[in-house]
Amino acid sequence: MRNASPQRRPRAVYSVGTEPDVRFSLANERTALAWVRTALALIAGGVTLTTVAGLTPFPLIIYGLSLVACVAGGLLALLALLSWRRNERALRMNLPLPAPLALPWLVTALVIVSVGLTVFAVTALALSL
Repeated sequence: MRNASPQRRPRAVYSVGTEPDVRFSLANERTALAWVRTALALIAGGVTLTTVAGLTPFPLIIYGLSLVACVAGGLLALLALLSWRRNERALRMNLPLPAPLALPWLVTALVIVSVGLTVFAVTALALSL
């Protein structure tokens, strides 16, 4: 393993420890990119909800759920970056990997959106009968 390279950025990640096995480093990057894809899907879902909110009898509920989805997507993208940095530093310093940051927040946001959409659907169905 080679020593850390001071030319690579971010320096807070690459200036410590030694170069890990490239397979572990690439797996860490793939995981971060998967979280970013999930964040983009949440944001796209929020935009979609905003688009159809005006067609519903309760647009404020849909706008609120859209806000939750978009904010969750933005936060998830940030947490993906922070997790990648923490994991890469741990790999470089031969330390145990830190606990995941994003999963509890993602699950909370998804539960809020799914319960909100369920309440909306049941209410809209009851009003249409």
